Amino acid sequence: MANKNFFTNLLLKIIKKLFEVPENLSTELSELNNILIVRQHNQLGDLLAGVSLFRAIKEKYPHSNIAIILSKENFKGLLKNRFINELFVFDKTQLINPVYLLRFLKVLRRKYDAVFVPVTVSISFTSNLIARFSNSKTRIGPNSLDGKLNDSNFLFDRRIDIDWRKHPDSHVADHILDLVRPFGIDTDNFTTEINFDEDDLAVAQKFLSEIKKDNSLVLIGLHIGAGKPQNRLSLNKFIQLIAVLNKNFKCTFFLTGSSADDEELNYVIQNSEIKLPVYKNKEITQVAALISLADLFITNDTGTMHIAGSTKTPQISIFGPTNPYNWAPVGSEKFFIRKSDLIDDITVEDVYEIAKQIIQSRIKNGNK
Repeated sequence: MANKNFFTNLLLKIIKKLFEVPENLSTELSELNNILIVRQHNQLGDLLAGVSLFRAIKEKYPHSNIAIILSKENFKGLLKNRFINELFVFDKTQLINPVYLLRFLKVLRRKYDAVFVPVTVSISFTSNLIARFSNSKTRIGPNSLDGKLNDSNFLFDRRIDIDWRKHPDSHVADHILDLVRPFGIDTDNFTTEINFDEDDLAVAQKFLSEIKKDNSLVLIGLHIGAGKPQNRLSLNKFIQLIAVLNKNFKCTFFLTGSSADDEELNYVIQNSEIKLPVYKNKEITQVAALISLADLFITNDTGTMHIAGSTKTPQISIFGPTNPYNWAPVGSEKFFIRKSDLIDDITVEDVYEIAKQIIQSRIKNGNK
């Protein structure tokens, strides 16, 4: 470990010597026409929850061209986003490929008025280095995160301290704007957004035409999986919830998921007396399109929660150890439940009571 730290510190000193940018304390920015955002170091949920940053930039500079560098794990969340003009997928393993490397360098060497490196829960040296190598007039990134100094802050000329501890219950969509607020860039719209088109909607409608019951009053979707085990409500509770909803209302159900959720999906399907068709391995925009057609969506705290959060569909998000005030979708019909760090402290009745009120309101208002 000592040797590793020694070489890491030595490398940082060399990089600083070669690539340090003089700090500029001004909060004035010239007109931004071409903008680069480096966001390759976050998961899908972080990315979607932070769409407010892109919205704020577009509100301030409506005619700007925004290019963004994302990872192969999260890029699909912004494929058709109306705030983004160009998207490049960063993949370290492809840097040895001359064709890929030339494409990457072409993106970096374009002239930008500013490059931004947003952060939520971690700082990425790789993202900071990409920003430094970009041909940008101004480089804006984190000076520190929650009191911990960014060891590579010298790669930015505008260095911003980001501190969740000041407002621990602030939403990530609000918090992420702290990077740009010093420059007069802000928004009061914290909702996330996934833009889907007619092709996505056609895929969703075809699926519904195959599963919709003739006498159904409400369409309910559920996402029963989650990447983190501690974020998964008991599968038996989902089975019980589906049963009681089906007993009291005329419902058509569907489950969302991917091959990574096969174990959970198979268990619920095999142990439920209700027919549960699965909308599996679909593009993010296609998932958003389907959820937008539902009357209610119930989900664990996971990436699909944020996809559903981009729609106007009433939603119940189930939380365990994560702070929902930071991460729950924003909106008038977006509800969350959390009792403790143990997600299974939440009962079937807890979820059903909220679902019942939503369904009764939908039926009463004819939103079928």
